[in-house]
Amino acid sequence: MAMTDPNEIRALKASLRGALDTAAALAALQGKVEALDEHGDIPAEDLEELWRVTSGHAIASTALRGFVTTMQTRRAATTS
Repeated sequence: MAMTDPNEIRALKASLRGALDTAAALAALQGKVEALDEHGDIPAEDLEELWRVTSGHAIASTALRGFVTTMQTRRAATTS
């Protein structure tokens, strides 16, 4: 078994924290979204906030997934 790279582990932890932070920001909007009038319009400010938070979460989650995929690929190459 190869030794793990401490920098890689630190980067993985940081990536996970980033994804969790953006998930928390998204969860914080749940009450506002649930309270929307289904027959009303959504204020432009709320849409902007949703766009910003969901974009941040998508980027952070995609970065974490890409990092994990890279780690898996590298490990698979070293065990072949």
